[in-house]
Amino acid sequence: MSLSSRAILVLMCFMFLSCPLFTTATTTTTTDQGPQPRCEAHIFNNGKHYRSCKDLPVLDSFLHFSYARETGVLDVAYRHANLESSSWIAWAINPTKKGMLGAQCLVAYRNSTSGVMRAYTSSINSYATMLQESPLSFGVSQVSAEYVDGEMTIFATLVLPPNTTVVNHLWQDGPLKGGDRLGMHAMSGDHLKSMSTLDLLSGQVTATKSVNGNMLLVKQIHGLVNTVSWGILMPIGVMVARYMKIYETLDPTWFYVHVICQLTGYVAGLLGGLGTAIYMAYHTGMRSTAHTIIGILIFCLGLLQILALKARPGKDHKYRTYWNWYHHTVGYVVVVLSVYNIYKGFVILQPGSGWKIAYTAIICAIGAFAIVMEMLQFKKRWGGLFEKKPEDQEANQSGFANEISNFEKRWSDKIPEDLEANQIASTGVV
Repeated sequence: MSLSSRAILVLMCFMFLSCPLFTTATTTTTTDQGPQPRCEAHIFNNGKHYRSCKDLPVLDSFLHFSYARETGVLDVAYRHANLESSSWIAWAINPTKKGMLGAQCLVAYRNSTSGVMRAYTSSINSYATMLQESPLSFGVSQVSAEYVDGEMTIFATLVLPPNTTVVNHLWQDGPLKGGDRLGMHAMSGDHLKSMSTLDLLSGQVTATKSVNGNMLLVKQIHGLVNTVSWGILMPIGVMVARYMKIYETLDPTWFYVHVICQLTGYVAGLLGGLGTAIYMAYHTGMRSTAHTIIGILIFCLGLLQILALKARPGKDHKYRTYWNWYHHTVGYVVVVLSVYNIYKGFVILQPGSGWKIAYTAIICAIGAFAIVMEMLQFKKRWGGLFEKKPEDQEANQSGFANEISNFEKRWSDKIPEDLEANQIASTGVV
């Protein structure tokens, strides 16, 4: 490798590795939702009136209620504004703890075929709940619901233990799937903040930290670790093997750098990525989403790559070519799936747009580096496909010479015979 080529290679490596240092990510997002309507001004179509109402802090929600402390009777109406008709809503009281587990829910959705509202009760006993209909731990009656002008409301009368003054309540919404199945609500942003403590006497709402209050932080760690390990280190390790290997002076340095990048990425993904995924599955339930399935597949393929190193044949072994095909193909598949799954993770986590822009810039830098290196190494890597080997050229030249010789011999015998025939024909003498 010439001195100029080495200089170009070193410069490009420096620029590539420095790219993340100049890329900043911001998580601040701004929304312009406009002023929220006050609950006091709302008039129900069924003519119901409630002594108290409260604008809930997130999810465009409002709670209207009347409470009799002596009897424990709580008349309640939960409203969710700015909602598509293909959605479900839920409002719940958790009589035993803060958070989702143990919550006693009122659920409502609009039938996709008939347009009729359905309201029912559901007791949550597992993080993997599908909000199936079930009785509550306290009395409930007059459960109904309505959907008017993009606003869904649940009405009910609850009977709490007498002299109850403060309750833990939570509220949520999610999409309605085919066959009127309740889809999973979002696991980020305001959907992780929709719970508080409600004072039934004063109407005071106090935001509370969920039992899964650290879940957002865990998800951010999960996304960051997987992005760095599978989405950056793995592609760099692949490029090291592809572009450094071709230079004899970098052998076996390229191999050690390749192994370090891949092992570091896999171990970091295993501990930080898979570890946080197991934590989330334990606390919120395992969900068979495309993101989860692809993630499991990536970890399995990565493990196969590590195990394949133990079975790697020698350089001169007759099976080494087949091993290389397998190893390279699985490696490229892992990188492509990793990048794709990271972007699916962005959709789920919904971080600030700066994170997605930053990662896209890094991936573009990796792609640009790969394109330039392919151009620089094109002749050395692919030139053999377009240039004939010396022995092939000699064979072609020898074959061409033989053809000329045979041609001359045939015509040298044929020309005198043709001349003699012409003379006989012209003179008539045999």
